[in-house]
Amino acid sequence: MPELLRQRVETCYQQAETFFKRTFPRPEVSFKLRGQKAGVAHLHENLLRFNLQLYRENQEDFLRQTVAHEVAHLVAHQLFGDRIQAHGEEWQLIMRGVYELPPNRCHNYEVQRRVATRYIYRCPCPQSDFPFTAQRHKLVRQGRRYLCRQCRGILVYSGETRVE
Repeated sequence: MPELLRQRVETCYQQAETFFKRTFPRPEVSFKLRGQKAGVAHLHENLLRFNLQLYRENQEDFLRQTVAHEVAHLVAHQLFGDRIQAHGEEWQLIMRGVYELPPNRCHNYEVQRRVATRYIYRCPCPQSDFPFTAQRHKLVRQGRRYLCRQCRGILVYSGETRVE
């Protein structure tokens, strides 16, 4: 499946080279992006990272719009340098002129939120529930202490968890 994505990256570069009549160094392509972002361009590393989950769920639009969007960031950086805005007029010129696509800043793909366990901590204050992440809960088990902002009492694990 990532092969189509790699091919689209190459096609975008070929279009940019034809348009600007110059060559561009090809980026490293990674599929290790998770969360809400569909893609990220790391300008100084010449690296593109893509979210495979969002690609699988939105393949057609992802190939057309998202890949061009991220390649346009690298091309704009290589043409115009560091002093341009990420979604500024130079990037927009590439999206419209080279790829003939709308310069949309964000995708509108459905994103599944991760299920997270929260560890409930309490202090002497009435109605005090402090949901801690797994990372913060681990820090408490390693000896870190957290205080209530109101009573300054130490927050203590209640033994309860909840899933959000």
